[in-house]
Amino acid sequence: MTGARMSREHSDPGEPDRVVLHARDVEFDWARLPMHWVPGEPFATHMINVLHLLLPEGERWFVEVFKQALPLIKDDHLLEDVRGFIGQEAMHAESHQGVVDHFDAHGLDTTRYVEQVTWVFRKVLGDRPYEGERREEWLVERLALVAAIEHFTAFLGQWILDAEELDEVGADPTMLDLLRWHGAEEVEHRSVAYDLYMHVDGRYGRRARAMVIAVVALTVLWARGVRYLMRHDPVLRGSRKARWRDLLRTGKLGLTPSYWQMLRALPAFFRRSYHPSQHGSTSQAIAYLAQSPAARAAEH
Repeated sequence: MTGARMSREHSDPGEPDRVVLHARDVEFDWARLPMHWVPGEPFATHMINVLHLLLPEGERWFVEVFKQALPLIKDDHLLEDVRGFIGQEAMHAESHQGVVDHFDAHGLDTTRYVEQVTWVFRKVLGDRPYEGERREEWLVERLALVAAIEHFTAFLGQWILDAEELDEVGADPTMLDLLRWHGAEEVEHRSVAYDLYMHVDGRYGRRARAMVIAVVALTVLWARGVRYLMRHDPVLRGSRKARWRDLLRTGKLGLTPSYWQMLRALPAFFRRSYHPSQHGSTSQAIAYLAQSPAARAAEH
């Protein structure tokens, strides 16, 4: 397969052109995490909590797909980036798994939803008994899908770095640190999946199709996840349902990504001149990682 790595054009000339990616060995203590860690906002809490249920299996899948792609990489810098990406994504999966385990231990049974997510990533998107060129094509299809999903994770990473409203309402600081540490690394490595796809294939039609699939799949999984968490919340006991107007309300308050913010993030990916480095701030991400309580504790 052929493909060219797209040149990086930063929207801000003050942004670093390249950072060396590495996994940060962080730990989080969930002993004091309240069920509604956004005070008085169960919907906002669970709208974000869906990430904890999606990410462990999703990022383990990222890692496996990228490991399979290593022999296809002919660029030393890209190879270094991909290895750094793999390390970071593996750590993300384990860190979010800790939140899931905490929920399960405190009466919020996530088992059935997590089983559905596991089925999607291991069965629908997992390895298939293909050989030769067909096997490589299936690998590249999944690389395109990862590149599309990473567009959203970078958007969410930048959003959580900017979401001062969560601090103002007293959201749990340990949870905010997890989300911002993870979000900062998503912004930091936002170009890797796209660069890898462009290196091994690069066809526009394939990446556009991957984004359409990603939008549909993520919308369905997220909506199902919020409904599931609201229904199984041991504090609410089924007294509240996930409602469309709650998404609009919490989005306006800045407690969740707004519907319009998410929609506006889409068109950029479909531009032929698109590159992830054009969106988000690497310098802001690095600045947060330098002062993240969990990241600093790991360094010492």
